[in-house]
Amino acid sequence: MAHSLYCSIPKKPISSIVISSPHIIFNSVHKFVPPVTPSLFPCRYCTWSSVSSSVAETDEHYRQSPRLVAKEYADLNLADKFTEDVGNLRIRQHVNPLRRALMIPAEAPNWKEVFGDATLPLMVDIGSGSGRFLMWLAKRNSSSMNYLGLEIRPKLVTRAEYWVNELGLKNVHFISTNAMVSFQRLVSTYPGPLMLVSILCPDPHFKKKHHKRRVVQKPLVDSIVNNLAHGGQVFIQSDVLDVALDMRDYFDAVPDKLVHVDSVDPSLPCDGDGWVLNNPMGIRTEREIHAEFEGCKIYRRVYKKVQH
Repeated sequence: MAHSLYCSIPKKPISSIVISSPHIIFNSVHKFVPPVTPSLFPCRYCTWSSVSSSVAETDEHYRQSPRLVAKEYADLNLADKFTEDVGNLRIRQHVNPLRRALMIPAEAPNWKEVFGDATLPLMVDIGSGSGRFLMWLAKRNSSSMNYLGLEIRPKLVTRAEYWVNELGLKNVHFISTNAMVSFQRLVSTYPGPLMLVSILCPDPHFKKKHHKRRVVQKPLVDSIVNNLAHGGQVFIQSDVLDVALDMRDYFDAVPDKLVHVDSVDPSLPCDGDGWVLNNPMGIRTEREIHAEFEGCKIYRRVYKKVQH
């Protein structure tokens, strides 16, 4: 079963919120992405050593990576819509989530105004970035699931909402907020069941003194677990092993409520350390595309909420 799911993208959206298998919540399971041979260029988040290269090779590298992203999301047809009509964006890459201005919880929106059907199962993507990832999923599951992106950088949210309006999607919404302080307030008011939470390649905050800035902390994990519906899932991944291990330790710490997918469905491909081998979502995130192009390994884990 797992092999067939990972070989092609299903054409049908999620049809039920009852989860009999860990695969069901990931109904848009993606085509197999072949391993990428490490390039000659250093991945900022990788640990392997860099190799010297010519300026011409470097220029081609930085041209090629965005092309791969554009190709992966080509059917959204978003190219230049925002820049032509609204203007270019200069986005700050790293944000300190502990700044005083970012410690104020966001107000929950009127969900009936935000979504066409506010009773549908909900997926929340923490750190949604440009939003293309959620828009791709929303387009394919327009009548069966709602998608909420939480992003700390407001300019990205402004552009994402513009694109959502351009696409006419009624099942995806983005909020500019610090998920560390807003997740509980937002999801606890949602009328439907919370079925999936994703935290994909979060800012690593490498320095030990900055680890407190990492998004996955015990309060957030507790909030996710407490609000997640029975059978709901958590999908985490990073191209930084230290960050992946950190996230894993937090979610492994609640075994009475969450179990890793390999213990309930051995058919899902995992390596010897329990890392899920392939992205089960049907599409890679932009960070994931860049990282794999640069030769990085992606560390993934999937958890399911159970009742003992």
